Amino acid sequence: MSKVRKILVLDGIGGVPLGREICETLVELGVAATHFDCLQAPRRAFYGAHSAYAKLRNRGTDRDGFYFLPKLVERDLRDLIAREQPSHLLVVGFIYKFFSPSLLRRLADEAKAGLFLYDTDTCNLYSRRREFIFFVENELPVYDRILSCSAVTTRFFRDTRGLDAVFVPFGAKPIATERSKQPTDVLFVGSGDLRRIFLLEGIRDHVTVRGNRWQRNFPLISPQLRTRIDDRPVWGEELHRMLGESKIVLNITRTDFYGAETGINLRIFEALAAGCFLLTDHCDELAELFEIGTEIETFRSSRELVEKVRHYLAHPEARQAIAAAGHAAFLAHHNWKSRLSHQLLPALTN
Repeated sequence: MSKVRKILVLDGIGGVPLGREICETLVELGVAATHFDCLQAPRRAFYGAHSAYAKLRNRGTDRDGFYFLPKLVERDLRDLIAREQPSHLLVVGFIYKFFSPSLLRRLADEAKAGLFLYDTDTCNLYSRRREFIFFVENELPVYDRILSCSAVTTRFFRDTRGLDAVFVPFGAKPIATERSKQPTDVLFVGSGDLRRIFLLEGIRDHVTVRGNRWQRNFPLISPQLRTRIDDRPVWGEELHRMLGESKIVLNITRTDFYGAETGINLRIFEALAAGCFLLTDHCDELAELFEIGTEIETFRSSRELVEKVRHYLAHPEARQAIAAAGHAAFLAHHNWKSRLSHQLLPALTN
């Protein structure tokens, strides 16, 4: 693979800061990079009407298939690549919702640029069978190499599909926080999910919940837990403040991720970046990255979650020691500069 001269980051999940942070860190490392947020780009004219017609037409020929009309203008992508002249194209998340993967492959070939995916969302597609099959069959094969945030999906790409894939976990930028004099006992940030509801009910007297899609699940949630939920997403400085105000940052993977035995999401690295004590559900991947019980703590059941929340709230010295060790591990190995230098950039060139 060619030497990195310039990276064009095509960000398919611009609602979260991951793609922007990768681009910013590349520049800090002295690598020329440009960030393109697909969510903010101008859409095709009359996209809604064209999309509805295209779906109806394709449903008539393949009722069990998945069809998605790309939202963005092909000429804009062509002009962007011609203007930036990248040596490498790095898609974050996915591209099929915005541009045709085959078009992107063709434009990369014309520009003599390597084409790579940083896969962040495969597990989110598991429950959407038709869309998942479409993604696997139509997008994944166009890439020269897939960088996956999960060891489980990396093995799936290699063993099931015969694709070139490497495991590149998430990272984070260091987060400066101020510790509160009246801290939150347990903070959980994430969207509503049945597994999360079941687990949070066991610690409803201690937990503060922030995220979207909770109110639609209120019929399944106890009145006590409802009072602990703020049904709004949170990112950036507000999230950083909430992390700093928490004794325990709780991570619970979504049902689909847990079913696939994977659980290394972005929240883990954000918590460690802020110097927080992290309690997350156990998966084998975590032991490949962290010393469990020393740098982070895990739970394997609802009963163990309750026990560990009670234990670490009652033993602040133990909690603070693990938080300090986790933050040291983050600074040494899991910040974006380290992750990009030692794993992502080599994966683009070797």
